[in-house]
Amino acid sequence: MKTKKIVVIGAGFGGLASAIRLQARGHHVTILEKREKVGGKAYQLKKAGYTFDMGPSLITEPKIIEDVFKSAGKKMEDYLDLTLLDPYYRIFFHDNSYIDYSSDSEFMKEQMRKFNPKDAENYDSFMDLSKQLHKAVITDELGSEPFSKISTMLSFLPQAIKLNALSSAYGVVKKFFKDFRHQFLFSFHPLFIGGNPFKAPALYLMIPYMEKEGGVWYAKGGMYSVVEAFVKVFEELGGTIETNSAADSIQVENGRAVGVRSSKRVFPADMVVSNADFKHTYDDLIESKHRKKWSPQKLEKLDYSMSAFILYLGVKKKYSKLKHHTLVLSERYKGLIDDIFVNNVLPDDQSMYLHMPSITDPTMAPEGCESMYVLIPVSNMDAGIEWDEVKENYSKQILNFLEHDFKLEGLQDSIEVMEIFTPKDFAKTQNAYKGSAWGVEPTLLQSAYFRPHNQSEDIENMFLVGASTHPGAGVPGVLLTAEATEKAIINYLKETKIKTKSA
Repeated sequence: MKTKKIVVIGAGFGGLASAIRLQARGHHVTILEKREKVGGKAYQLKKAGYTFDMGPSLITEPKIIEDVFKSAGKKMEDYLDLTLLDPYYRIFFHDNSYIDYSSDSEFMKEQMRKFNPKDAENYDSFMDLSKQLHKAVITDELGSEPFSKISTMLSFLPQAIKLNALSSAYGVVKKFFKDFRHQFLFSFHPLFIGGNPFKAPALYLMIPYMEKEGGVWYAKGGMYSVVEAFVKVFEELGGTIETNSAADSIQVENGRAVGVRSSKRVFPADMVVSNADFKHTYDDLIESKHRKKWSPQKLEKLDYSMSAFILYLGVKKKYSKLKHHTLVLSERYKGLIDDIFVNNVLPDDQSMYLHMPSITDPTMAPEGCESMYVLIPVSNMDAGIEWDEVKENYSKQILNFLEHDFKLEGLQDSIEVMEIFTPKDFAKTQNAYKGSAWGVEPTLLQSAYFRPHNQSEDIENMFLVGASTHPGAGVPGVLLTAEATEKAIINYLKETKIKTKSA
């Protein structure tokens, strides 16, 4: 295969994984990153001895990460120190009851019996369905196949119908479980990838089995250690990273990308891979005359995922009731989800996710202290909320709830570091359209073939990776987009070679 010059826009997980795979195949790959550090959404904040992962915070299906190392002929264990968490999460409900989410089936059923014995009996049946969905997407590699042809979708359709994968995630879960705790427990996972559990297809119910069998892991040093490991591998392969080098435009001639103009200079390219925000890539980097399928009007019609309001707290206190991953839930489930996805309002009640890596890794905070990340799902910028005006009061509301209602006593007096990240910051730092934290929303009609493809329909030698492309968001999903894109590039080069020979 002839060596190609490839420019990758964006050094998030998708861009880094794509760059490793392509550099390992002998191509000359350059990554352009607009910020001063790599990582994309998996950025890192350090302040006053505290270290925070600013985005993704957990590892599921570590084999998918391992596959990136294997593609470069490397061993993951030479670069990462992973710890299996137990429990995976502690989930607190509004009545102060909680469930420790674990891979131990008997322990899970024992906890469930306290709330509904029949639900406990249905646990194994649900996990069997989750296993079958996981097999279809991960084991059978549909998640890493470019869904660029309708025939691929049609071949999967009978199996999808048989597994009820096209119904809503919550709708399927409700058939197995009657207690509200269990209904949440097994249907909430689409939220981790920006999806509405009441709307996202049940295909995403593969995640409970993926967690059960593959585990939920922590990388020493946080998720940014995975970023650093990928960078090390890429540079060992001879790849180049240009930071502080924002892509200003993708240069197109005769329907082909020929280079990327950055804030520094023009980088000539035989192929371009964009890990930038999907809408930003088309609307801001490519002239409209080169776009037929992805017109501004079509991009605007896509449904974009929710956003997040995040507090990064350095706390000089420890709380024994919290685990490495803790969810604290409002009494409302569907009503709260509707407020976020449909009504576009900022509700008075919140459900939130707390990440406390210092529980597992003392290097993430000073001795006797905790590094705490508090994430509240909120509407994207369609809500019209003036975040600069409300963020201080909203932060106070959240902290009051955690201290007084959730009983994290003395929390506010113990805070040494506090940084706030809003939907507006997602838009500013990551070019995220509408401040969406997960890109294009994972709905039925925006999944698989109907999701943005890994190869551009408008620019023949341009490819796309990241949360908005097939198969979707979340660390496993984004890494699979890189594998799917690699396959699309291999197919493209084969087809180009055949065309050249026959010409």
